[in-house]
Amino acid sequence: MLHGREKEQEAIARLLDDARGGRAGALFLRGEAGIGKSALLEYAAVTARMRLLRVGGVESEASLPFAALHLLLRPVIDRVPAMPARQAEALATAFGLAQDAAPAERHLIGIATLNLLIELSADGPVLCLVDDAQWLDRESADALLFVARRLHAEPVAMVLAAREEPSPFPSVGVPELRLGGLSRAAADRLLAESTGELPLAVREQIAVEAQGNPLALLELPRTLTPEQRTGAYAPPTFSLGGGEPVSGQVLAGFRARIASLPAAARTCVLVAALEDTGELGTLTRVLRELGCALDDFAPAERAGLVTVVEAGLRFRHPLVRTAARLSADVAQRITAHRALAQAVDDDRRAWHLAAVTVEPDEGLSASLEAVAVRARQRGGQATAAAAYVRAAELSADPEARRRRLVAGAAAAAAAGLWRRADDLARRAGLLGPARERDVAAELARTRSILAFRSGRPLEAARLLQEGAAAIGETDPVAALSMLGQASLYIWGSSTHPDQVPLARRTEELTPRLDGPLDAVRVFNQGMRRLLEGDITLAGTAATSLSREESLPFETRLLAATVGLISGDLSGMIEVATHLVTECRDAGRIGHLAQAMTVLAAAQLLGGHHRAAQASVSEGLRIAEDVGLPYWHDYLTGLAAWLAGVAGEEERCRDLAELATTRREVWMPGSGWSTYALTMLDLGAGRYESVLRRLDGAVTGLGRHARLWSRASADYVEAAVRLGTPERAGWAMARIRALSETVHQPWVDALLRRCEALLAGSGEGFECALERHRQADQPFDRARTQLLYGEWLRRHQRRAEARGHLEAALETFDRLGATPWADRAAAELRATGVPVSRHADVLGTLTPQEFQVVRLAAAGASNREIGAQLFLSPRTVAYHLYKAFPKLGVSSRAELAGHMLT
Repeated sequence: MLHGREKEQEAIARLLDDARGGRAGALFLRGEAGIGKSALLEYAAVTARMRLLRVGGVESEASLPFAALHLLLRPVIDRVPAMPARQAEALATAFGLAQDAAPAERHLIGIATLNLLIELSADGPVLCLVDDAQWLDRESADALLFVARRLHAEPVAMVLAAREEPSPFPSVGVPELRLGGLSRAAADRLLAESTGELPLAVREQIAVEAQGNPLALLELPRTLTPEQRTGAYAPPTFSLGGGEPVSGQVLAGFRARIASLPAAARTCVLVAALEDTGELGTLTRVLRELGCALDDFAPAERAGLVTVVEAGLRFRHPLVRTAARLSADVAQRITAHRALAQAVDDDRRAWHLAAVTVEPDEGLSASLEAVAVRARQRGGQATAAAAYVRAAELSADPEARRRRLVAGAAAAAAAGLWRRADDLARRAGLLGPARERDVAAELARTRSILAFRSGRPLEAARLLQEGAAAIGETDPVAALSMLGQASLYIWGSSTHPDQVPLARRTEELTPRLDGPLDAVRVFNQGMRRLLEGDITLAGTAATSLSREESLPFETRLLAATVGLISGDLSGMIEVATHLVTECRDAGRIGHLAQAMTVLAAAQLLGGHHRAAQASVSEGLRIAEDVGLPYWHDYLTGLAAWLAGVAGEEERCRDLAELATTRREVWMPGSGWSTYALTMLDLGAGRYESVLRRLDGAVTGLGRHARLWSRASADYVEAAVRLGTPERAGWAMARIRALSETVHQPWVDALLRRCEALLAGSGEGFECALERHRQADQPFDRARTQLLYGEWLRRHQRRAEARGHLEAALETFDRLGATPWADRAAAELRATGVPVSRHADVLGTLTPQEFQVVRLAAAGASNREIGAQLFLSPRTVAYHLYKAFPKLGVSSRAELAGHMLT
């Protein structure tokens, strides 16, 4: 029976009830050792009445990649082969069940775990319990937290528990419940139940000492001397150090009980504490080497420290394991580790030997390096980093030490351990220049990733140049990839005098190769010219590069990121859609945020606002999960623009501010936030604010011409509406220059519209609409129709105006462009026509519902939709169930009637 945990039990009961009702949820329990986390997990297990999967973190297993996740899913591992092929392969590789498979990105493991649990829930509710999460290996922790944040409409519940120390376990995005000490009344009830024979005064003193910690309330009485148990001292006192934490007092009690055991029992407890599985066969072999046997555990079992059953050995509490290690001297620990090393497999053997080795040992160092390589092959980057570091510490050769530190830094960065990666890269750099060119290049690449992530894109570009220069002759293909990335970093930075010199240096370093790879050289040349003000070559080269299927995926993706400047928006939507599909199919979750950004920007510029909103929403979620601040800022800027067009003033301003927190180093988020506020002002009729905002924004932004040429058209409109058309000179020059460069119908349409505004020419509007018909850009077309309709009405041609205004109103309503829709409706009423506004049914859909509905309307099945969006078929069905009433339909066949743009 639990005492004093009614609130916590109610929270767990609600979670379980929700899961039984088909509503997923997660809960994170946090508190000090012994506070009752495990007891609450046991309460959940006993009352769940559903399929149970559980695992507990073990400190000594933290260096084994995916160890905890494997133990959690081991009862259902037979379900893995039936999963989507890439996800099944990812889990099999992570668990060491697949040979010669490419390592999966760490976030794909999370997606695969999520979908496995969801598939299990089709048979009935599932409960996952994770105890001592602070000791999970990093790879398992990442996967389980990913799952906890993504559970939605499935009968799956997850409860995790972790201590406050040794280090706070991250629980961002998961509801958290912090456990405090029991109330005095609850503590008294627990003491009376467990130690009722003690005098009241003694129990009161124990309650004071325990500070409401249930484990302390149960264990402190065991530390009492016979005199203290009778209350012979007045007042009784058992304090073990004044203000020492309660867990410290309990730990001291466990150490005292271990010290009182016979020598053989102490040896057994120590070996069990250092061996992480509790598997009896392994313990038997090790103990035999040390002259002991399993039955030597008997005194420890009678003392309440361990339990030995057929399934294995279990400690009374993790603090007992800690106490066993602390109670042994160094000689005893060395003897135990060496005995264990002889009884376990290669990876564990290397770690046991490393634990007792202090002098350089190249043989052991090589073994640890092999452990790291195997971990990376399984996708265990955090484990690989730890193994590389220990291998470096035991290296006798300075070059080998540097190589292993560099590999550790790269693995740490791949695991998202940014501070660790930075520290290792710094330590490698302190050893001096690397003699091995590939090591120098790897260090430069890792340092560039860290610099870019920290908001230093130009420094990142310089580092990539250094790395490319080191391997340009020996590995020109890798050098090309690094130099292409350098161009993107230079282009994406805030305006700086070093941009053009750095772009020139990148171009100089780029090797000339035969075949498709030479497109990277042309691309870098175009990027240099772009920064000098000429966008022609960069747009053409980027488009060509992004479509070259024989090139590495990363190269095509970075080219597509720049390719929007070509102006071929329909083509770039096609390219970006293909890249997103590639990311999903191959499990490239780390690249998916960038691909989603390109797709969202192309959709937005193409006037497909609903689709862009869905892409932005998914991209933001992925960028946050993976930890990609650059793309998060970029996507936030796009979200701000969509809010501005929708007339959502407060949301637009909040998002614009969020997107510009790093404006001094990154351009895209800041640029889009400025344009977002411009659209907000334009829709609200604040034309002077539009002009003032754009006057201060366009200087020196030639490399972002695709964005600011559109804004230039907005500038012309604001100037004309304000009655100061003479201010639009520079804006018209920019639009003409872009039209002459990109030769795209949509740019010509903007030019003709602006010319019509300045000239007051109905013929000019007709020319603009003719060009709009050659481009699938509904928002720009509707804006031209609105302007033309206004012009026609002012010239008393009301009947002609109505058709244009009605078409504009329908489009604005469909796109959720409320300020423009309101203006079109007002103009239509002014022509003498009553206006009947259609409800914005698409606007009632969440971005996730919109994506699901859009794919369903195209004929995709629930399983196909789920595979694309990393959702379960059940979740897809849930979203359709929620969306159908909003759209006023009852079947998939009726979805085709909705224009899902």
